[in-house]
Amino acid sequence: MITLQNIIFPEPAICTEHPLYFHTSGPAGFSQSEGTIWLGQGGTVALDTYFNLFSLSKWIRACDLQTLLFELSGSGRIELRVVQAISERSWELLFCDIITLEPGSPQVVDLTDLIIRPAQSLIFVEIRCLDPKGVRITGGRFATRDTPGSAEGILPSLAISITTFKREEQVRETVARLEDFLAGFPYADRIRVQVVDNGDSAGIAASDRVVPFINPNYGGAGGFARGLQEAEKAGFSHVLFMDDDASFDMESIARTYMFLAFSRNPRTAVSGAMINNTHKWAMWENGAWFDGSCHPLYCGTDLRNPARVIEMEHETLKNRPATLYGGWWFFAFAIAEVRHRPFPFFVRGDDISFSLMNDFDITTLNGVVSFQDDFSEKESAQTLYLDLRNHIIQHLVTPGLQRSALGTAKVPIRFIMRSLLRFHYESAEAQLLAWEDVMRGPGFFDDNIDMSQRRADIKAMMQTEVWAPVDAAAIHEKKRLTKRSRPRRTRLGIYTLNGHLVPFSRRRWDRIMLTMADRGIVYPAFGAAEITYLNATRDKAYTVTQSKARFFSICWKMLKMTLRFRREFDALKDTYRGGYDELTTPGYWERKLA
Repeated sequence: MITLQNIIFPEPAICTEHPLYFHTSGPAGFSQSEGTIWLGQGGTVALDTYFNLFSLSKWIRACDLQTLLFELSGSGRIELRVVQAISERSWELLFCDIITLEPGSPQVVDLTDLIIRPAQSLIFVEIRCLDPKGVRITGGRFATRDTPGSAEGILPSLAISITTFKREEQVRETVARLEDFLAGFPYADRIRVQVVDNGDSAGIAASDRVVPFINPNYGGAGGFARGLQEAEKAGFSHVLFMDDDASFDMESIARTYMFLAFSRNPRTAVSGAMINNTHKWAMWENGAWFDGSCHPLYCGTDLRNPARVIEMEHETLKNRPATLYGGWWFFAFAIAEVRHRPFPFFVRGDDISFSLMNDFDITTLNGVVSFQDDFSEKESAQTLYLDLRNHIIQHLVTPGLQRSALGTAKVPIRFIMRSLLRFHYESAEAQLLAWEDVMRGPGFFDDNIDMSQRRADIKAMMQTEVWAPVDAAAIHEKKRLTKRSRPRRTRLGIYTLNGHLVPFSRRRWDRIMLTMADRGIVYPAFGAAEITYLNATRDKAYTVTQSKARFFSICWKMLKMTLRFRREFDALKDTYRGGYDELTTPGYWERKLA
């Protein structure tokens, strides 16, 4: 049988939130060292979880499957149930029987009838121990007797392309994990790992499965453009873009490869979800769509709750926004379907643009997910500068995102006001610079492909918004307005532009301390005149203070920029549409990366 999806258990280096993998009741235990579940008599385990559900509807919709089976390994006498969770209907019990598991002789359940009579559904397994001596569950899988590959019997060849810059330890660990995984993967001869080293510092040794490339530092856009270029030269059919820290279970790669191998649509692309390392039980983004800003799907979904997980997976089939995109922390696609190479954004927005400007059929698969650090901690004036540039350009070039001049101008205005209301005046100045740079036309991105000058310019702006060591206990707060109810506090913040329209508010309003969870949000700043932001470990901080002079100075510049943008909008849009096509060709990147 050919494995489509393995049952997986928690891996200490990735995630130890057991409810993301299984739910138990009664006498039950999990051996982390052995990777097995033990059940005492009457104990149960349900695999109705984010990592172990099988999304039947997605596999049938995208893939050419004729047979489907479930296989369970272990030892002891059990009741085995296979459940079909159907959307908006009562669920079906597909299989229920009492069996005795023997080591080395897995139990196989034929589920092929489900392909003949498909419904929008998920499949999961429940096991109850009937053995007085207890039972052990050592593994399981969903499988098929079909042969993977295209109609011509050709299996996809996949280049796993990692871009790295000065993260030597992380990328070496990732490469080691990938090599260990490939050593046991049945289709390893169809996969190569390539490391694009933008910093010329990783020291990755070439091997049978790993090829390093030294690359100029043109950011993520340049690194992934190089990875795509090298994969195409080597004759690979597919590429998987991924981050250098690769904080995900290697089963993600196995599921992705098999999904692509059985897919009948060459436009199929697999986008990995993201979970925040701060709360590994909560979804951060299970796909996202773009219009004016990035809108992560299912953000905050509690993955410990099986009802919410099943609901989310059902909705991913129905809720497919036209501007759905996939992040490059994990994004796999067919090279032949690429019409536009990455735009030279350096970083931030290149993955959004790549998805929107290429006609991929993007799918998310449960359990294909990357664990990432909190984006709020990564936020800086430089990242805000980069974010705003790409947000404006998406609306200038992307079909389906066209807006009027003022409608497009609302995007940078909203970004800048968000910074101003939180007293991040240096960030607001950097965002004004981003807007001005977009007005220079696509040639600016070609001339500044390495961002060296702008990085230096923005660094020179930073005087206040800089992390520095601090003793959190030494920070003195004064809270009065910030204790108000949320509706009253919100009205106060909006109507007064957070005190900028109120005389003497700088002296009379509150002094507060905010953590990383509130750093990127405007509401917690309302009612304060001085805010100290603490990092995740609370050993570094910076303090920002209300300044009416800086606020109105930046607003005046923003007004002038809006009027200029309105005058030049039509010409700018035409210039970008032509320039975008030119800067996303294979020839452009061949010249730049030569």
